[in-house]
Amino acid sequence: MSSDPIADMLTRIRNANLAHHETVSFPASRIKVDIINIMKQEGFITDYEVSGTGIERQINVTLRYAERNRPMINGLKRVSKPGLRLYVGRNDIPRVYGGMGIAILSTSKGVLPSYKAWKQGVGGELLCYIW
Repeated sequence: MSSDPIADMLTRIRNANLAHHETVSFPASRIKVDIINIMKQEGFITDYEVSGTGIERQINVTLRYAERNRPMINGLKRVSKPGLRLYVGRNDIPRVYGGMGIAILSTSKGVLPSYKAWKQGVGGELLCYIW
């Protein structure tokens, strides 16, 4: 049992990337599925699948690699943690590596990438950075 399931998910993805694994799996939750869906839309992963029912639900992620087996995900960082939540307003949404990466926010309109949250004029909890 992990006290921070999102950090656990990001660590599993980071470790699988460094080991050049093709797939990685971890327990599913609604917010994790939303984050993985954003990662797929932004081109950081190839695909994902949610399998199982109830408490045994798992997310199976197929990682994406560029030429010469270089991972598409260069870094993942958990920002807001259970011990220290970090909230940002619309005007304080950070740019990750000058726009080369994205920040993922949990807003009143759902889990959104930073540029969509800024466009919609909402702030929220800053979950993580991906570049």
